[in-house]
Amino acid sequence: MPHATPLITTIVAGIGLAFIFGAIANRLRISPLVGYLFAGVVVGPATPGFVADTDLAHELAEIGVILLMFGVGLHFSLKDLLRVKSIAIPGAVAQITLATLLGMALAWAMGWSIAAGLVFGLALSVASTVVLLRAMQERRLIETTRGRIAVGWLIVEDLAMVFALVMLPAMASLLKPGGPPLTLVDIGSTLGLTLGKVAAFIAFMLVVGRRIIPWALHYMAHTGSRELFRLSVLAIALGVAYLAAEMFGVSFALGAFFAGMILSESQLSHRAAEETLPLRDAFAVLFFVSVGMLFDPRIVLEHPLPLLATVFIIVFGKSLAAFFIVRAFGHNNSTALTISASLAQIGEFSFILAALGVSLGMLTQVGQDLILAGAIISIFANPFCFSILDRWQRKQDKVADGQPAPPREEELVPTTKTGHAVIVGSGRVGGLICEAFLRQAKPMLVIEEDKGMVEQLRGRAIEVISGNAATIEVLNAANLAGARWLFVAIPQSFEAGQVVAQARAMSPSLEIVVRAHSEAEMDYLAGHGATTVVMAERETARTMLAQAGIAD
Repeated sequence: MPHATPLITTIVAGIGLAFIFGAIANRLRISPLVGYLFAGVVVGPATPGFVADTDLAHELAEIGVILLMFGVGLHFSLKDLLRVKSIAIPGAVAQITLATLLGMALAWAMGWSIAAGLVFGLALSVASTVVLLRAMQERRLIETTRGRIAVGWLIVEDLAMVFALVMLPAMASLLKPGGPPLTLVDIGSTLGLTLGKVAAFIAFMLVVGRRIIPWALHYMAHTGSRELFRLSVLAIALGVAYLAAEMFGVSFALGAFFAGMILSESQLSHRAAEETLPLRDAFAVLFFVSVGMLFDPRIVLEHPLPLLATVFIIVFGKSLAAFFIVRAFGHNNSTALTISASLAQIGEFSFILAALGVSLGMLTQVGQDLILAGAIISIFANPFCFSILDRWQRKQDKVADGQPAPPREEELVPTTKTGHAVIVGSGRVGGLICEAFLRQAKPMLVIEEDKGMVEQLRGRAIEVISGNAATIEVLNAANLAGARWLFVAIPQSFEAGQVVAQARAMSPSLEIVVRAHSEAEMDYLAGHGATTVVMAERETARTMLAQAGIAD
């Protein structure tokens, strides 16, 4: 490998192997996160062969943390949290407390310091956003009561971990072994100074950032340059994170989170999320790869009992705590078990906490290895937890005489419409198609993933199927066999191709109309079975020529 290009080498090795192992993990129906982490193990110093530049990988991981936290803030929904605040807030706080105490007890049993036990316990208490949302989306639970509770619970966990990231540096100075005895004045002054810096940053963001960030975003949007708009979003995310660290002495993570949260109030937040998603995903992958590089596989052989205890706390300890907390709030077993299964894993926040703990001298390398190993095993096991839950749920669907129980809120109810139009996506294009069918009083239904759009459509008495149109179950529920038209109005051509191919297999005579942005996309979609492919730019040109009275 050329020594003059360590940055390129690290990125190529990380992205390339993450793609290979992520694809293998996805093929095995487990989270791609496991593949990304394994890719890091392969290029890490603990395994033979090529070793990537760990210092560069850690800096790339910092950018990944900033963009991950920016994404968390961008998707932060106070509305979702307030819906289930009566259980999500006390439940999540109680579960975090119990899981942290379990982790501290294990740390005490291994002879670690209080500081190490605190970091270790906190890292075991928080579930992965990526893993939880994927499991919920696959089972179409996001729009259900138990799905809303799980998402609200997750929001509270994320907020608690953001607070922990801010407080850990202060706690490190207080709990540093071998230091002078602490007085209440020392503790109060240290914590007060930290909270004062955080309060100053929050005040600055609410007074200044709340005005400048939306204004800058709208100004860039009005320039008409997609490239400048995308660049402005990234500049805001990275710039605010850096400003928070340099001027206010708080973490990159808190700065990025608040930048995203302020930006989420803008009407352009959805576009900002879409435009930055590819780069956020790429750096998130590099973050998980860098985490894998820190993992030493020898932990499995050298510390098997502590590893088993760690996995037990993650998969069983905090899940049992969540189960009894949910039941104590009067919810049924189905809801309690769903929340338990959702939380039976750890992920990105755990890695961030562990890395910070090691850098502050609070956590040992063994502790970080146990957290990483526990995360890999729990993420790998999480689909099996949900499989057991699904089998149990199917048994509960049988009444005493063996007949199926009435449909629950979570079930996908098939439409009774025939001769109707199915519209996939209700954005700018799909919304116009939907309005046209409403004006002509023709039968139609919409397939939509965005929960906000689903609520709006249902509020207008429009039949909506909430889910991913690329899944067979959703298309079956839309009764494509009895439909007359299928309008695929989503802008993502790859997903649109999957929808078209499955729809064509279900109904060979169905009229399928789909949108495209290039000649290559037109060929791709036509090859998958689309009846008509409309390229926006071409139709715009034809309309402009027609308005000018010029024949095409």
